[in-house]
Order: sequence, then C-alpha cells, then structure tokens
Amino acid sequence: MKLNERINLGGKSARSKLCAIFLSCLLASVACSSAQAYPASRKSVPTSNPVAQDSFFFVGGSYVGDPAKPVMHGQMYVEKLTPARRLHPYPIVLIHGAGQTATNWMGTPDGREGWAKFFVSQGYEVYMVDQPARGRSAWQEGIDGKLSTFDAKTEESLFSIPEQFNLWPQAKYHTQWPGSSGPNHGKIGDPIFDQFYSTQVQFLASNAETETLIQHAAAALLDKIGPAIVLTHSQSGPFGWLIADARPKLVKAIIAVEPSGPPFQNEIPFGTDKARAWGVTDIPMTYDPPITDPSQLQKEQQATPDKPDLVRCWRQTEPAHTLVNLRGIPVMMVTSEASYHSAYDHCTAQYLKQAGVDTDFVRLPDVGIHGNAHMMMLEKNNLQIAGLITSWLGKNVK
Repeated sequence: MKLNERINLGGKSARSKLCAIFLSCLLASVACSSAQAYPASRKSVPTSNPVAQDSFFFVGGSYVGDPAKPVMHGQMYVEKLTPARRLHPYPIVLIHGAGQTATNWMGTPDGREGWAKFFVSQGYEVYMVDQPARGRSAWQEGIDGKLSTFDAKTEESLFSIPEQFNLWPQAKYHTQWPGSSGPNHGKIGDPIFDQFYSTQVQFLASNAETETLIQHAAAALLDKIGPAIVLTHSQSGPFGWLIADARPKLVKAIIAVEPSGPPFQNEIPFGTDKARAWGVTDIPMTYDPPITDPSQLQKEQQATPDKPDLVRCWRQTEPAHTLVNLRGIPVMMVTSEASYHSAYDHCTAQYLKQAGVDTDFVRLPDVGIHGNAHMMMLEKNNLQIAGLITSWLGKNVK
C-alpha cells in the first residue's frame, strides 16, 4: 500500500484487512527480533510435538547401615519426558557433569529452551538423571564419601568468561555465554550468571566412587527401560564408557560432550596429575586381551603435539588392548571452539579409536559452529548444537 493511498476506515472489511496487515507486520517484527537475538538457536524447533507426559522414578539403591535404622543408598533419580508423538525407537538418557544436576538439560539461565525439550520436540523420549549422591539422589552421611564444590570465581574462569582469564590458548574465542555484553557480563552479580551458579551443587570428590555408583544405577535404568542412547557431559563422560561396558547390548549410541579426559593424566587447567588409570576411566574396564590391573596397559606419549596449541597425547603401545564391549557402538564426541577441552579432547578420541571404538570426533568450529565454551548446552546457540547431535543420530542409529 502506498503512503499517499487513502484508506476507508468506515467499512468492516477494510478495518479487518487493516488489522490483519498490522498483525502480520507485528508478528514479522517479533520473529525478526527473536531471530536476531538467538539466530542459531531457533532454526529447527518444531512446535507440534510437545511434552505429553512428565514423570519420575528412582532406580538402583539398597538398604544399608544399622538394620534397626536402615537407609537407602545409591539410588538415582530419573525424570522421564514423553513426546506427544514418539518418532524414534530409542530414548536419550541425559547425564550431567560435576556440580550439576538434571537442570542442565531443562533450560538455560536466561530462560530459553534446553536440550531435553528440544530432543522431545524431535520425537525422542528423554530420561534425565541426578547422579547418585547428588541433587535429588540422596547423599548419605557416614556412607557416601566426602563432597566437593566449585566456587563462583572458578566457574567464571572455566565456563562463563574464560576469555577474560586466558588459562588456555583457545579461551579467547569464547563469545556464546548468554546475556547482553557489558562490564558485568558472565560475572558474579550478573543475573544470568547468578541464576546459573544457583543451580550448582556439591558432588562426590572421588571419581572412582562416583563411577562405581553411576555404573550400577545406570545399568539398573537400562534394565528397566531397555535399549537407549546415552548422552554425557564433562565429568559424566567416563560414565558412558562404563555403562556400555556393563550393558553393551542396551547402549545403542554414546554422545560424549567434552568427556573427562585426556587418557591417563589431567591437563590444563587442572595440572598434570595422574588420572583415569584405565585409560578413559578410574575404575576397571573390560579389555581384550584381558587385564587385571591398569599397569598392564603399556603406554607412550607423543613426542610433539598434533598442533602447537594442543597437548601431547598418551596412547597405548601397539599392539593395543581393545575395549571389546564398546565395539560396534557408535560414538560421537563433541568439542567446542573455546573450551579447555579443545586442547585435549582429540587425545580421548584417538585413544578410543586405537581401542577399537567407532568414534566420530566433531570439533564444532569445523562444522561452522563458533564461540562455545564448556557449558554449550546453556549457551546462546545451544539448540543449534542439539540439532547437530540429532542429525548425527539420524544417520548413525537406526
């Protein structure tokens, strides 16, 4: 309509047309502003497949302690989201990392949609857990081990504003923490950071204790629900290998989002202490030829790293022992551009491949996804990354 055209407001039809034009422009404006705010996160989210049912239950656990006053120990909280239309045969089990609970998957600290509902919208049944002795899975005093926690300044340096601390070479590439830019962005006192830090909880200090508890509880979960896709993040990365080792026929794929690593020792920014004596876990895994002690894994370190900003990887000396129970299970490892994991996750992927595990190692910048740090499921483009995962699942899990 030209500006110099006159509009007859006296007729009902004209008024209706004018209202329709106004409403159309308004909706287009809202859609445009939303796309500008989160251009990568809104791309492929259907609205026609919502959560039809949200329920919960517990698995694992046993009564322990004084027979006169027994308590439940080792149980795991599980929340189940059922889509209105289930489009895939295998559900996704989401397992959070250290200091976290299932809230990691439920939404972002600035109020956007989380991975759990995204996967439901794609037709997946979803199970979210709180690790045993964490969150809604009770920690029992005198039975469970010592607890640890992350302070807020540590979480700033690792997760929200690593680019301001520069503890590893790739930190400078971080751009995706949610919220508007400003002097307090991603820091204590910023409402979005404070909302994120409020979700953090204490966790068992012992990796071996945690891995033992989750292996038993997650095996009980798969025994109950049947075959599933296991998605891990960070500290829970070794859980994926251990769950598949315990229930190889029930794990249809593993999505390892920046899993704890690298093999055999820690790296930046946590020092270089020995860790994960069984290669990718702290407790026993099934190898072929069999081993009874991790010292039987003969290893060697690269003389030089693959690139100057990467660490030198530890590998098995050949012939390598294989992770026999993980053979045939497709694995996707996802690593962001700016996380501390970007310096060493390739070592974990190489170790798995050498051990006979079918592993796709995906660096997000290599597929055009830039600026993420370790907590990618909460960042501005979180749903773009979730879409990458479901695309991989569609090609590799039938």
